[in-house]
Formats: sequence, C-alpha cells, structure tokens
Amino acid sequence: MVDRPYVLLSCGMSLDGYVDSATDTRLLLSNAADFDRVDAVRAECDAILIGAETVRQDNPRLLVRSADRRAERVARGLLPTPVKVTVTARARLDPCGRFFALGEVDKLVYCASPVLDDARARLGHVATVLDGGEPVDFPRILTDLHARGVSRLMVEGGGTVHTQFLTAGLADELQLVVAPFFVGDSRAPRFVGDGRFPWDAQNRAALAEARPIGDVVLLRYALSDRFGEQ
Repeated sequence: MVDRPYVLLSCGMSLDGYVDSATDTRLLLSNAADFDRVDAVRAECDAILIGAETVRQDNPRLLVRSADRRAERVARGLLPTPVKVTVTARARLDPCGRFFALGEVDKLVYCASPVLDDARARLGHVATVLDGGEPVDFPRILTDLHARGVSRLMVEGGGTVHTQFLTAGLADELQLVVAPFFVGDSRAPRFVGDGRFPWDAQNRAALAEARPIGDVVLLRYALSDRFGEQ
C-alpha cells in the first residue's frame, strides 16, 4: 500500500530552461489556453504545494479560477479549491499574503523543526503549522498529507522544491511546458538546480505525451509506475 499521494510536478520554462527573469517583473511563460489547462489540473487535485520562496516572490492566490470548476468540486463534496501547502526552512512568510488571505480552504505550512515555535507565532492564526523535520523531510511531509486525505498532490515549484522531489524519486508525473523564447540570463532561476537525478543519459524518462497548446508545448513524462493514477 502506498502511503503518499500521487505527486504531479507542473512547471513552465523557456527554451533555455529558465522559469522566470532576473528582474522584479514576473515572466509569463505560458498563454491563456495553457493557463486554463493548468487550472483544470488544479481542480482535479486535493492539494497544491509550492516552496516558501515562490510564496514570497510571486504572492500567488493558488486558487481554481474557473467558477464552473469550483462548482463541480463543491458538487462532489469538496471545497472550491484544493488545500494550499508550503514548505519553509525559516518561516519568513507574510501572513497577509494572498496565499494565506484568499480562499476558504485549509493552508498548511510545514517548517523546519527549529523554527516551529516562531512559525506558529507568526502564522498560526492563518494556517496550520506543522513540524517538517530538520532538515525539512519531504517523505515525512507526503506521509502526513496522505494521512490528511490528500491522494493527489500538485507541486508548482519553485526550482528548489522541484529539485528535491525529483532527486528523491518522489514524483510520479512531470508536466513541463516549454515557451518559445530564450531568457539568456544566468542570474534568472532555472527549472531545477544541481543534483543526482534518477533519470540520466542511461535511464531516460518516459515521454507520455507531447502536445502543442498555441505557441507552447506540453511535455508529460511518466516518472513512476503510478503514472496516470486517478
């Protein structure tokens, strides 16, 4: 019996592998049709996880945008939008940010053990703050999410979080959208950082789908034998 959720990683990147620019202006890598696709994927999940740096930099709402999809979730006895999850080593998060302030849904913060008390003092009134271990232990977090009823988890970044899930072999599926332009600035963040990945030149990831969506391309990779579970 698997004691963790099905883990789906979702990311958009430029042709040269960057997920944002090096400026304060957020880089839009996708188009309207693909944003709608991502919204549909969100609506099918029980929880969405992003790293603390993404919370700080993007100030995301992390909600299902479509009213019809929210209504469909409610009709199935679910909350309109999936549980929001973030992971932090320092707990330097703004409790007034949109991640916490928007959406009538549970917000879970897994933090490193040494900052647990500080995190609960700062965020305990807007989220459930949980001990994530020291250092933060992703298998432990996934086990806890599974115990809370999360069977399908969408991970939307950033690069450090994607790197940790991939190098630990904790991802079942990767949905990678490639935008038709270059960033060309090594100061900008990349899709993943350095690490020992299970997939290399001798062990290639299995491409399950390649689909153009307007001017971007969606690449779906099967990363485990659980690929495609509903």
